Amino acid sequence: MIDYDKFLNKKLTQVKPSGIRKFFAIAEEMDDVISLGVGEPDFKTPWHIRQKGIENLEVGKTRYTSNSGLIELRKEIASYYKRKFNIDYDAKSEVLVTVGGSEGIDMAIRSVIEPGDEVLIVEPSFVCYKPIVEVSGGVAVPLVTKQDNEFKLTAEELESAISDKTKLLVLPYPNNPTGAIMNKKELEEIATVIIENDLLVLSDEIYSELTYSPEGHTSIASLDGMKERCIVINGFSKTYSMTGWRLGYALAPAPIILQMTKLHQFAIMSAPTTSQEAAIDALRNGDRDIAKMKNEYDMRRRFIVDGFNKLGLECFEPMGAFYCFPCIKSTGLTSEEFCEKLIRSKKVAVVPGNAFGDSGEGFIRVSYCYSIKNIKAALEAIGEFVNEIKSNS
Repeated sequence: MIDYDKFLNKKLTQVKPSGIRKFFAIAEEMDDVISLGVGEPDFKTPWHIRQKGIENLEVGKTRYTSNSGLIELRKEIASYYKRKFNIDYDAKSEVLVTVGGSEGIDMAIRSVIEPGDEVLIVEPSFVCYKPIVEVSGGVAVPLVTKQDNEFKLTAEELESAISDKTKLLVLPYPNNPTGAIMNKKELEEIATVIIENDLLVLSDEIYSELTYSPEGHTSIASLDGMKERCIVINGFSKTYSMTGWRLGYALAPAPIILQMTKLHQFAIMSAPTTSQEAAIDALRNGDRDIAKMKNEYDMRRRFIVDGFNKLGLECFEPMGAFYCFPCIKSTGLTSEEFCEKLIRSKKVAVVPGNAFGDSGEGFIRVSYCYSIKNIKAALEAIGEFVNEIKSNS
């Protein structure tokens, strides 16, 4: 019998599988589950975007594009960041089209991290950052954010975590899973520390258009002295409800984009041609679609946060993305116990907070990119579940 352990990448075998997937697997084995676990918009891709993809298939635009992506798309991405955030990017040398934002994150980390480099990762946060850092030979250092500070990163917390091995800060705002955002003033305080300590930043801005504060989203790359230090990751999945089209992009200084493109060239070749053609139309004509979906999410956001607080599961008001992060410590259950008992007894799927780092223990992530009907039914079932716990304690 072959001993596969001696062949496998040891760093990869030590990485734990995604904590999110366990509950999806349980849900798949059950009928009539209400799932508030997946971060996927329930809207269809707007028709004019789909139509553009169909048209390009019909005329046979099915060949590879350049490794970096269609120049027309890269120009539109650069124009979008200028229009929305007043940042100038050169479409030819500072923009890379990727297979989803996730590939952009992978390419960015692998392009700058060497064995032993420390990467500071805001926590709780999306599940992919730490494993990619570790497989790249880097050391992932969590920067724990707290509910009483609305899960924001402070300059003091950042400063205290920096060592002589620190190279990169992963800054994921608006945040998945908490829904936290950081405003311009807060980012300026962070930027001062970054510049003083000569660090790079990976700014994951995939939820930039889903910011519900009057100020809107501020890209840290727009601040003085920061564009040259930032690798910005964004994409089309959340903004335009294009998850299955698998299209994202990275914006960064030319020397970094050059190395990212080299990795992308050997590992991927190019992003899907049909998706790129459709994305051009999304950027040119999709602002009205964004506003419509954002207004619906905002209404759901207020409904679900109010619902959890009425159930006695304290939930701070998330101002970004489409997640809330209620605290379930009052139930006496761990995050995993709560989620497993909930799905088995009430057929409601949510995600344990510790799937997003140890600091997420005592919380659950609940997505509100679902209909009000499903959200209401889920809240009623969770209310019954919590009352049963209390009556049995």
